[in-house]
Amino acid sequence: MESKILELAIKVVDDKRADNIVALNMKGISLIADYFVICSGNSEKQVQAIAYELKKVVQEEGLDIKRLEGYDQARWVLVDLGDVVVHVFHKDERLYYNLEKLWGDAKTVEIEGVLG
Repeated sequence: MESKILELAIKVVDDKRADNIVALNMKGISLIADYFVICSGNSEKQVQAIAYELKKVVQEEGLDIKRLEGYDQARWVLVDLGDVVVHVFHKDERLYYNLEKLWGDAKTVEIEGVLG
């Protein structure tokens, strides 16, 4: 995997049982980040648990969180890790915003090796 932060983010959200984890390579497509990780939880509590765990583990690794938005509402939490932006959606919001379609030009990153 190209990015240690990307790999860490994927492992953390998977450990918290996030659904439908997708990683998109945003290089050359977006100036915001090199990678987007998109996942969802089945309830507000699970969305918050995923975002909280990600924040905790990233900080334990000595990395900075640039921004964390939407945590209180827990419908769409954005965790900005610099080169990687993690979008943790409530399952209903994920269908509505459909970021995978919005950023359809981005290539999907193979993540099975990370989750193996």
